[in-house]
Amino acid sequence: MKRVLTIQDISCLGKCSVTVALPIISAMGVETVILPTAVLSTHTMFKDFTVKDLTDQLIPITDHWKKENVKFDAIYTGYLGSAEEIEIAKKIFEEFGGEDTLIFIDPVMADNGKLYPAFDLEYAKLNAGLCGKADIIVPNVTEACFMTDTEYREEYDEAYVLELLDKLSKLGAKKVVLTGIGLSEGKTGVYGLDTVTGEKIIYQNDRVDASYHGTGDIFASVAVGAITRGLSLEDAFKLAADYTADTIKATLDNPAEPWYGVDFEATIPELVNNLSKYTD
Repeated sequence: MKRVLTIQDISCLGKCSVTVALPIISAMGVETVILPTAVLSTHTMFKDFTVKDLTDQLIPITDHWKKENVKFDAIYTGYLGSAEEIEIAKKIFEEFGGEDTLIFIDPVMADNGKLYPAFDLEYAKLNAGLCGKADIIVPNVTEACFMTDTEYREEYDEAYVLELLDKLSKLGAKKVVLTGIGLSEGKTGVYGLDTVTGEKIIYQNDRVDASYHGTGDIFASVAVGAITRGLSLEDAFKLAADYTADTIKATLDNPAEPWYGVDFEATIPELVNNLSKYTD
């Protein structure tokens, strides 16, 4: 069985980060090892949440793994809360990475033209440096703009997307993929570039007019699981984009009207069934 390490926080309530990555990647038939960077009572959309930083535990945990000769087929990073954690992630890449280990980075730090409150421009530069160590990065447009010193636009054309991809490619990642890209009215998806071959990676599906916390984590987790299972990038991102959209639709149909996260638990059987179409 393949094994993925995911490095991000645990929000005990809220359906994001590790509480999304662990069940989704596991359901896809991949052993999922967690390295929690912090424990929060809820995600940050709630008021008065508690947080316990775990930065001081990351090196002791990974040192133990080295003694046990633990290996990973993929390392997947999400929300990293500080410059110190970025540097530790780089160290983990060096110690546990290699030619056969996929490094997948979701540089979670911004959206809708703004950095998250905990971050500044210096953090964005450090995240750009981390992305240079990756095989695959999946920033949204806002994150890409901050990492490449590009003016953010709410409305854009394909030329703007290609400019962003060109700048991202200079960071050093092998494959750069922008998420949340809508090339026409009512559509959204991914637009990426293989920096080695020059091949484009494009997929568009119907945009669901709703916004929930954690959907980016769902998308990234499905993509990591699919690639680790051997799917091509095109198939992996198609599976991830469609599953995320279908899960948002299922949440909208829930009469309880949940606001803090999507009902991905209800659609996991659908994900497993769709994955089997590629792997059976």
